[in-house]
Amino acid sequence: MSELILHHYWQSPFAEKARLLLGFKGLAWRSVIIPRMLPKPELTALTGGYRKTPVLQVGADVYCDTALIARRLDAEKAVPALFPQGQEAVVAAFAGWADSVVFQHAVALIFQPEIMGPRLATLPPEQAQAFMDDRKALFSGGSLSRLTPEQARQQLPTLLTRLETQLQRSEGDYLFGAPSVADIALAHNFWFLKSTPQLAPLIDERPEIAAWYARVLGFGHGTYEELSAEQALEIAREAEPVALPRERALPVEGIAWGAPVTVAATDYGVDPVAGELVYADSESLVVKRSDERLGAIQVHFPRLNFRVSAAS
Repeated sequence: MSELILHHYWQSPFAEKARLLLGFKGLAWRSVIIPRMLPKPELTALTGGYRKTPVLQVGADVYCDTALIARRLDAEKAVPALFPQGQEAVVAAFAGWADSVVFQHAVALIFQPEIMGPRLATLPPEQAQAFMDDRKALFSGGSLSRLTPEQARQQLPTLLTRLETQLQRSEGDYLFGAPSVADIALAHNFWFLKSTPQLAPLIDERPEIAAWYARVLGFGHGTYEELSAEQALEIAREAEPVALPRERALPVEGIAWGAPVTVAATDYGVDPVAGELVYADSESLVVKRSDERLGAIQVHFPRLNFRVSAAS
């Protein structure tokens, strides 16, 4: 089995999603703690500019976005499956909805002045302002719409009541019977809400949801050891990018293999990564780039919610 290296920080909701994915799989991994805001020099040396958290490194291959990280972990260890047979489309669609729509509600509620104010008050004023500026830049330029706190407060009860009703009536302990990526994609948003005492009752006061949430958090994080950023870069430097399965390749219309391209998220965190398009299939885009410190690196992105463009 390959050595799995997660670049993350503990307060990130999507990093919690990745940690639960690793725990669900019962995998061992190495933990590299990255800064919560730019600059992130060691991370961007690996990714070529992609800045969102988390990132999974396997040697000289880097996997961006938890949607693709989930699929990489399924390839690493098939059982238990994150995408159960016969439910591949429905659990992936639900996970995508949770990572976008439910996440929008969580962000809107967390970033209310009455909640962020006390958090930021513990920081020096210049650090607090830098954090807010960083998050403003992160959510600028993409397609992810921003909800107001008022909208989120109005709409969240609808989402929670629907979930509660399904859990009450469904067979089994999870959203679609067997546990899947859908459960983890929803639960990490609730973990984010529960990180704030003012918002925790939204989950805790609904017994069916609270019990389901506890079951998902029970997957744990697997087993991990700390690793420094420099050690992770050294691992990338000494490794060769993985050979790609050409029999599954699915070309990108209008772009030849080896052509210079940029790839960027379309929702938020839209920083482009430049390199050569060396592979794509139905789920992923792979760009090969060269770093002066690390040599050849392959950066993997999901095909959905990312844009690949011929370099100008």
